[in-house]
Amino acid sequence: MSIRKPEWLRVKYYGGENLEQVEAILKRYSLNTVCEEASCPNRMECFDRKTATFMTMGNECTRNCTFCNVNKGEVQPLDSEEPMRVAQAAKAMHLKHVVITSVTRDDLPDGGAEHFAQVIKSIKAIDKKMIIEVLIPDLQGNISSLETVVNAEPNIINHNIETVPRLYREVRPMAIYDRSLEVLGNVKKIDSSITTKSGIMVGLGEDKKEVVNVLRDLRNVDCNLLTIGQYLPPSKEHYPLIEYIHPDIFEEYKKIGMALGFDYIASGPLVRSSYHADQAFIVKNS
Repeated sequence: MSIRKPEWLRVKYYGGENLEQVEAILKRYSLNTVCEEASCPNRMECFDRKTATFMTMGNECTRNCTFCNVNKGEVQPLDSEEPMRVAQAAKAMHLKHVVITSVTRDDLPDGGAEHFAQVIKSIKAIDKKMIIEVLIPDLQGNISSLETVVNAEPNIINHNIETVPRLYREVRPMAIYDRSLEVLGNVKKIDSSITTKSGIMVGLGEDKKEVVNVLRDLRNVDCNLLTIGQYLPPSKEHYPLIEYIHPDIFEEYKKIGMALGFDYIASGPLVRSSYHADQAFIVKNS
């Protein structure tokens, strides 16, 4: 039996000139966005605000996470011209804060680290003032690959923990909880000046104690920024929704996390990894 969607999950409709401009720019430069590929509920709002999270390295993923709507299939060769197209699109959209992510590419020796670095360098070459946030996969825990991304000097490195350890086998069967924590911790070991960020979904069957333990684990590796959002299954074939979490609980998690020492937490039913990402960086550095 399906669970009825509560009022607080109603999404406002956005449309108009900004939305059309963003869609036209993405089409012009032949770019993917995680907003579309992952069916983000905020994509209309973000496009209307002239923001988008660019998804690089194709639209086919080598992982089989059961919560994600990104395609799983035969991957394509990397496009060496994509980094410059991302930079040109970010400039065309007049972005002050750009977010770049990718599908997971376990087929590549470096997990796509050099491609991330080239995107970062291309953006810096066009606009040195643009804040660059990368949302990276775990790169299979390869320190050398992580160093490649860190040494390109993005402002923020985000790697999502996604859920509590107990649910990894069902939700992220090809990922390892401790390895994801190590990615965040190793960023700081390589360059302590880089802001780190992570995100978690709730409503998959976790309990409050498990969520709080994840928050503690993230702070133990000096994670600075955090997003907490409601899991919404993209289809009936994906991992099932167990419950809708009330906004009061999201606020409670935020208060607990801030007390643990996070610089900024976006916590709410419609919050996603890159939702209003510029605000988080501004608050941290104010």
